[in-house]
Amino acid sequence: MLINYKNANIYQRHGIEVLHGVNFEVDEGEMVYIIGRVGSGKSTLLKTIYCDLDIDEADEATVLDYDLLTIRRKQIPDLRREVGVVFQDFQLLGDRTVYKNLEFVLKATGWRDKERRNDRIAEVLSMVGLEDKADKMPNELSGGEQQRVAIARSILNQPQIIIADEPTGNLDKETADNIMQLLKSIADKGTAVIMSTHNISLVNKYPGKAFQCQDGKMEQVVIRKAEPKAEEVKE
Repeated sequence: MLINYKNANIYQRHGIEVLHGVNFEVDEGEMVYIIGRVGSGKSTLLKTIYCDLDIDEADEATVLDYDLLTIRRKQIPDLRREVGVVFQDFQLLGDRTVYKNLEFVLKATGWRDKERRNDRIAEVLSMVGLEDKADKMPNELSGGEQQRVAIARSILNQPQIIIADEPTGNLDKETADNIMQLLKSIADKGTAVIMSTHNISLVNKYPGKAFQCQDGKMEQVVIRKAEPKAEEVKE
């Protein structure tokens, strides 16, 4: 089991509790959806997985065998190397090419050999279908292409977990569908993908395990097929 939360209380940075008594398990290769309205605690929960926010109250809270209740600060970089993060707004470095964006991450995580870096960058760009975009600047790419670069960045170090926080929120329907296909293919290869979303139609199309955040609770739910004109949870 990659993630195991038992009776965990989730707090925002200023000490406001947003989720109480969370029970949450994730295994290898699972596609896991966290659904709910804006402000329901989805993003806050995701931040605890890679220790951007602490968990201080739980019967158990483990990620990749790290105990989040007792983890030391010097251990957090090691945990984060095993967790790739994809943001809704891409968060690419605007003054660097696609290649340089990816190289920056590899250098920061200890890849000293330039040839190995080149090979890995070529490999991940091929995986996301951007082999010919290495020399492009982010502002020369479409939104979907920028999100593919963000996904490529997240898998550089072959993480066991990918966290995607509303990765399709700024994309049109067709582009969002393409991004979902890519994330699903990553999960099919054994990496757990945990995605927050309010787009129920995508959850229907690419089924997985779903949890709903609502009224301070997070519970596993069965997503039923949406009506044609009610594809998304209302904001």
